[in-house]
Amino acid sequence: MNLTQENPGIAANDGRITPPAPGLRRAALLLLGLSVMLIAFNLRPIFSSLSVLLPEIIRQTGLSSASAGYLTTLPVLCLGLFAPLAPRLAQRYGVERTLLGVVIILGLGTALRGYGGIGALFAGSALAGAAIAVGNVLLPSLVKRDFANHAATMTGLYTMALCGGAAAAAAFTLPITHALGNSWAIGLGVWVIPVVIVALVWAPQSLRQNSRARHATYTVSGLWRDRLAWQVTFFMGLQSALAYCVMGWLAPILRERGLDGVTAGLVVSVSIMVQVFTSVLVPPLAVRCKDQRFFNAALAAIAGVALLGLLFAPLSTVWVWGILQGVGQGGLFAIALTVIVLRSPDSHVAAHLSSMAQCVGYILAATGPLFVGLLHSWTGGYSATAWLFIVLSAGAAISGWGAGRTTYVKVKSTPRKSP
Repeated sequence: MNLTQENPGIAANDGRITPPAPGLRRAALLLLGLSVMLIAFNLRPIFSSLSVLLPEIIRQTGLSSASAGYLTTLPVLCLGLFAPLAPRLAQRYGVERTLLGVVIILGLGTALRGYGGIGALFAGSALAGAAIAVGNVLLPSLVKRDFANHAATMTGLYTMALCGGAAAAAAFTLPITHALGNSWAIGLGVWVIPVVIVALVWAPQSLRQNSRARHATYTVSGLWRDRLAWQVTFFMGLQSALAYCVMGWLAPILRERGLDGVTAGLVVSVSIMVQVFTSVLVPPLAVRCKDQRFFNAALAAIAGVALLGLLFAPLSTVWVWGILQGVGQGGLFAIALTVIVLRSPDSHVAAHLSSMAQCVGYILAATGPLFVGLLHSWTGGYSATAWLFIVLSAGAAISGWGAGRTTYVKVKSTPRKSP
């Protein structure tokens, strides 16, 4: 289903966004919105499911802490490396069909992780990360195109779905693994089931896409020279580095501090579930303000301080710090996606800014979980990661202050016809 083709007014030839025509059925938009949320739900379980099983994988396979750091970093690195492909794929095949490919490849990667063996685990993680990279870029563009009048609300909803998928994997992966013979491979592979479900829901909509959409391309120039675009990019990258430190290493950190595996997974799950609520609340509140500078900086500070509490505060307070970290991290992620939309004058610029922010941003974010693993390998503990968390949260606050200014990136978006 290509709503832009049903109603060309959504994305006019000059790149301006206009409200949907009255004849556009509400049911079509509701189905599209639900489908976007279902896709988003499946874009994070590969990270949090690995986190809660990491001690078992290390113990059963003999991985070192440094190698585990590479494993947690690999899919995040793929998020950055493959993000630039998204606009080109969408222009050639259409957003809907490209997202169908994303779901299929994500399913293959998730299933491969469940095959067993270190080689399959690394290969499946890379394949899934590549698919998620394209999905990450296209979802903000889809929101800008088809939900232009409700961009903040829809961003909050699909961010809620992202957090929900991560929380579900953090909470249920270890119990499922215990119930199915303590096989870490099965515990990882079981998350292919919701991917198959969303593929069945999305396929009929994507295959009805009008093929003419594939020939409408836009040239966006000047983005990589724009200061605001770089501030948005660094904000996305640094807050993502914090997020993947949490998803990749918080459970092992808490287990080393003395919590059992199931409880550690529940703390991570509750923290991520709190992100669900803040991700829904923050974007509508932020867009009502004159700018988003204060929101960005304050949320970065909250997320960073809470991580320090999880590292050093008494275990009796771990739930408080976990909830506080969820407030900060969920708000950070939602507002980082929101500023991509708010700083873009049209959906085509949004796709390219999203690609830039996630290409450079996720390559930067990959250093977060990598350094956690390396620091643990070098020092034998997690205390040294406190300095890493301080640097990342301070950087997110500074870049977020710049990204929160009420203005557009200064670029040119011009239509051209494919040969």
